Amino acid sequence: MAELHKLTITELSEKLSAGECTSVDIVTDILSSIDARDGAVGAYLTVDRDDALDQAKMADEARTAGKASPMLGIPVAIKDLLNVKGQPCTCSSKVLEGYTAPYDATVIAKLREAGAVLLGRVNMDEFAMGSSTENAALGKTSNPWNLDHVPGGSSGGSAACVAADEAIASLGSDTGGSIRQPAAFCGSVGMKPTYGRVSRYGLTAFASSLDQIGPITKTVKDSAILLETLCGLDPMDSSSIDVEVPALGEQLTDDTSLEGMKLGLPKEYFVEGMDPEVEKAVRDAVEHCKSLGAEIVDVSLPNAKYAIAVYYIIATAEASANLARFDGIRYGMRLDGKDPAELYAKTRSAGFGQEVKRRIILGTYVLSSGYYDAYYLKAQKVRTLIRSDFTEAFKTCDAILSPVTPTAAYKKGEKTDDPLKMYLDDILTTPVNLAGNCALSVPCGFTSAGMPIGLQIIGDDFQEETILKVGHAYEQTTEWHKERPSL
Repeated sequence: MAELHKLTITELSEKLSAGECTSVDIVTDILSSIDARDGAVGAYLTVDRDDALDQAKMADEARTAGKASPMLGIPVAIKDLLNVKGQPCTCSSKVLEGYTAPYDATVIAKLREAGAVLLGRVNMDEFAMGSSTENAALGKTSNPWNLDHVPGGSSGGSAACVAADEAIASLGSDTGGSIRQPAAFCGSVGMKPTYGRVSRYGLTAFASSLDQIGPITKTVKDSAILLETLCGLDPMDSSSIDVEVPALGEQLTDDTSLEGMKLGLPKEYFVEGMDPEVEKAVRDAVEHCKSLGAEIVDVSLPNAKYAIAVYYIIATAEASANLARFDGIRYGMRLDGKDPAELYAKTRSAGFGQEVKRRIILGTYVLSSGYYDAYYLKAQKVRTLIRSDFTEAFKTCDAILSPVTPTAAYKKGEKTDDPLKMYLDDILTTPVNLAGNCALSVPCGFTSAGMPIGLQIIGDDFQEETILKVGHAYEQTTEWHKERPSL
């Protein structure tokens, strides 16, 4: 039973069904893996040991009673901005230190219903603001492939724990690439669903029109299984959309042919300054998809070059509004002052980190009188153009292939003194969030320094099954996803 932590959702579900192991066996092995590795990786903020074992016992009892679900008894780590009743939800910020969630997020309720085991809380950039998890206020996380490198962000803990075999799967959130980028940096599979596909109820909002919850897993099929569990209309979330939830896991078979599919290649996504090793790995992946029968067609996304500027106007504006609630009055950290104004100032100054303050200030500025039309309104108009580019592109192709990031994971501290340089990490992922489309990150190679590289597969609205099919076919005919870091 000592190797259970290395297996996938699919493999463990088969073992559980065959009676070859129990959920208690799996959770015990995962806890041992966390004990052995997380001192170096630092993925977890808290591990709910006793509760996880109790959940595992309940899952085993449910299976004995005849319950069947692919997620039954499978341990999942949770990004620390999703509410789990009775557990901390700090968003890796001092301003929420000591806060306990009073309710379950919808995705957590769905995991409980499916019988999944909630392991604990994993680290992230504070309030999901960052691309390296270096903005975390309550812990430091390393990339399992090289502990001197960042795991990406903001879902760095979510990607690192899966890559390090400290969880079978995890939940992250993607506002501008925060699932796909850390998944690419850590050699995991990351899925950003279509906006509205998964309920955001119980997610601590960064930018409400951009945030989307999604899975980080070891394989594409695992991503499909976990995503299927999370999907569905939620009356508690006004952005939740009533669309049919396809049997995503069952649709991925042993058939690896891409015959009849057209895959678009956008010239704008191979940007100047891209690491040559990243570009080569992605172009090799494109050729591999061609060898599986896909037709590669050129597409253009001309307004993608404006995505970073548009994203950092809209995202900071929405963050400014969303984070106004953290005032020291209702919940979280509180530093007293002689009047409410001083209380607010002292609490927010001490509670928020530098990056959060920077984005609140930027957002407040672009929404201020005299600048709203010049910045925020114009950004929304360009956002419409970016979405129109994707709409036109998908008239000629079924999915789009591109790099996830211009570089592989970099060393810690390399970009912390230059926020703009850090923001440019998201140049290839933010367009998808602005458009609301779905996208998948799949391992497609390594640099000469041994750091993972990700292939991004972008789909039209609610075409998750299409991009999962492409990703699964690529994955099943390559070996990249089988590589594991040696910790």
